[in-house]
Amino acid sequence: MPYRHPILAGALGACLAFSATIAGAQPAAFPTKPISIVVPNPPGGVVDTSARLIADSLAKEIGQAVVIDNRAGGSGNIAYQLVARAPKDGYTLLASYSAYHVGNPSMFSKLPWSQKDLIPVALISVATNVITVNPSLPANNLKEFIAYLKQNPGKVNYASQGNGSLSHVGTELFDQVTDTRMVHVPYKGSGPAIQDVLAGQVQVFITTPPSVIGHIQTGKLRALAVTSKTRHPMLPNVPTTAEAGLPGFELEAWVALFAPAGTPPEVVTKLSTNVKQVLEQSETKKRAEGVGIEARYLDPAGLSALVAKDTEYWGKIIKAKNITAD
Repeated sequence: MPYRHPILAGALGACLAFSATIAGAQPAAFPTKPISIVVPNPPGGVVDTSARLIADSLAKEIGQAVVIDNRAGGSGNIAYQLVARAPKDGYTLLASYSAYHVGNPSMFSKLPWSQKDLIPVALISVATNVITVNPSLPANNLKEFIAYLKQNPGKVNYASQGNGSLSHVGTELFDQVTDTRMVHVPYKGSGPAIQDVLAGQVQVFITTPPSVIGHIQTGKLRALAVTSKTRHPMLPNVPTTAEAGLPGFELEAWVALFAPAGTPPEVVTKLSTNVKQVLEQSETKKRAEGVGIEARYLDPAGLSALVAKDTEYWGKIIKAKNITAD
């Protein structure tokens, strides 16, 4: 039997035990359980649609289920607060809506969350807006519409998805750019707003295409222009605002994933990379076009820059128009 020095043998045993302890302390590879994407809106609409656009494919990429958790209410603040206070482990993400993310800080005197509570993961979609009117309004194109508004200041009502929504702020921006004046009628979401526009109770609604494309195609609503640089693939006969005589007026809504601040950088990087892979799939792009949105990726740095730019831009408009969430 070979001789073993008692001191050396003891030291070797201690080293092996220490090494085993260190190895056992290494964190498990992320993810090891389902991931939840919290949506600050009810099912349907551009935010929920965007989250569901990537959920199934993202689940395949990461090898874990991706669950959509709709937490509507409070102008998005319920969902934002929930994610801001969630564990910083990457298992609870926020599908953030641009109007809430960059608008709420200027519209609320006090918020239960701040932009610093959330870190960017990836931009996932962008949706243009379309200027729609009830066919009873005597305007067949954007120029005629603006002329009619100038002749009838304060006599045309416009719908919004609620105080501080993109449809609210965006229409106020339209009034500012065109030197016109419409009366704001806020609703709780697109559904009731569209119903009253169809009924002629209000005459105008600027919103994302998915909720109104069917009504435009049947002639129940008249589309005057899309607020983007290029025409919408599902509305090929509707001109852009530039083509319709209002260059420079563009209005886009975006949806992006955010995680609680403090989430490990390597987890954020993995999630962002996986989302990029999903958005680059031809099937994802096809499905996005089918529901009227554009699948568009930005990495955390690019998304951070977008948030900073839009927060400043929308903040100026909100303050100039004295828009509040009340």
